[in-house]
Amino acid sequence: MLPFSVEPLTDFNNPANVQLQKDALAKINTQLGKEYPNIINGKEVFSEKKTKSVNPANPAEIVGLFQKSGKDQAEEAIQAAHNAFQKWQYFPADERAKLLFKAAEVCKKRRFEINAWMIKEVGKNFVEADADTAEAIDFLEFYGREMLRYSQTQPLTPYPHEYNEYFYIPLGVGVVVPPWNFPFAIMVGMTSAAIVTGNTVVLKPSSDAPMMAKLFVDIMKEVGLPDGVLNYLVASGGEAGDYLVDHPLTRFVAFTGSVATGSRIYERAAKVNKGQIWLKRVIAEMGGKDTMIVDSEIPSVDAAVNAAVTGAYGFQGQKCSACSRVIVDESIYDEFLEKLIKQVKELPIGSPEENYRVGPVASASAEATIMEYLEIAKQEGNVLVGGNKMDRPGYFIEPTVVADLAVDSRISLEEIFGPVLAVFKSKNFDEALQIANNTSFGLTGGVFSNNREKLIRAKKEFHVGNLYFNRKITGAIVDVHPFGGFNMSGTDSKAGSRDYLLLFMQGKSVSELL
Repeated sequence: MLPFSVEPLTDFNNPANVQLQKDALAKINTQLGKEYPNIINGKEVFSEKKTKSVNPANPAEIVGLFQKSGKDQAEEAIQAAHNAFQKWQYFPADERAKLLFKAAEVCKKRRFEINAWMIKEVGKNFVEADADTAEAIDFLEFYGREMLRYSQTQPLTPYPHEYNEYFYIPLGVGVVVPPWNFPFAIMVGMTSAAIVTGNTVVLKPSSDAPMMAKLFVDIMKEVGLPDGVLNYLVASGGEAGDYLVDHPLTRFVAFTGSVATGSRIYERAAKVNKGQIWLKRVIAEMGGKDTMIVDSEIPSVDAAVNAAVTGAYGFQGQKCSACSRVIVDESIYDEFLEKLIKQVKELPIGSPEENYRVGPVASASAEATIMEYLEIAKQEGNVLVGGNKMDRPGYFIEPTVVADLAVDSRISLEEIFGPVLAVFKSKNFDEALQIANNTSFGLTGGVFSNNREKLIRAKKEFHVGNLYFNRKITGAIVDVHPFGGFNMSGTDSKAGSRDYLLLFMQGKSVSELL
């Protein structure tokens, strides 16, 4: 087997690739509005209530109609996963890994189709959607190889007259709750990690991106995953979600999303319910308030501005790693701000299907939350660019720059998850670091500086899980930038790392007297 290598991104500067993507969009446009069942133990299951997935660039357009199940189907899914685990846990690791490799090949063949559904369902442009799909492929390829590594004989210190072994076994039934913002990559990453390590899964996708999870479930069935190992459950979060987390047969929960929901899961999972014989494990990634420091000692302000704009407005700022704050040394603050405002005003905005750089936010609820924060921004600071909903169909919000904020303002400290960038002036590098560390989060951060001593200081003192020097702070790559954060950014469950699969397994030691 070849060593892991990163899946190349599609070059959309090539007109042929643009046409391939447009052809895929045209094809799925003929499939819009269909109803899709939940899949429990390999069987199609329907519920009375429904979840409607719509195109955020044109909410009148229904992407698909999905189920909205409750406790009854949640119980069915848990039982199906529990029953399937009795056999799946003993499947050889190389057979489990082989299924991931096969799934990666299917994803490669269906890449433009997967991209197209993502463009339609959550409003990513061609580049953002393709990077999402490529990352999913990377997770499949990497975690498959990692499982092979973990299945090998683990080294132990020899001891006289004993034969000793140490190996890893799966945990059991897992509930996987992925986000809508990386609806294929993160969903595939968490789910495939659970499956390849020998666990079974109840996958509860975001109600804003159920199609992306349905595609993956279909792919895993296509490559031969046994029924019941992966159960697809579009369901009510309040009813079925709590039920799944509380269930005594649930062994672990893998979650990516908001602090409020993640904290609720963490608290509920800590309780030992009747019939439960283990402490549940929670693997959580809960967002960030990510900061880029721009020091006085940089060769070019332009490079820092470009990184800020890319980090702040890529996928409309709807990334947990998005550049939400920039702290600029006072000696270059005016120049930076002038160039930043110019770039932001020139950002092309339009339909993701036409591959505009900036598109809509993902849902009506996301739009409402961001608009609330924009009203707060107008009270707390000075909105220099944007700040309004755009007068057009869809959930379009102007890319926004806010300045003159207090460092302890809500706009400074709270995650907005939209196209809003706050700019701060610092007196020196000491003050910049102090501001950068003043939130409850600790996910990504960045520093632009040519001063090696300052970068070394940041390496020690800037308290984030992913720190980037002289580049944008988004775009983590599997096994290149293991991704996960500190504090309220989650459990630092470094996705795409060589540690990640350990979170889904437990070690077993066996000793035999010779």
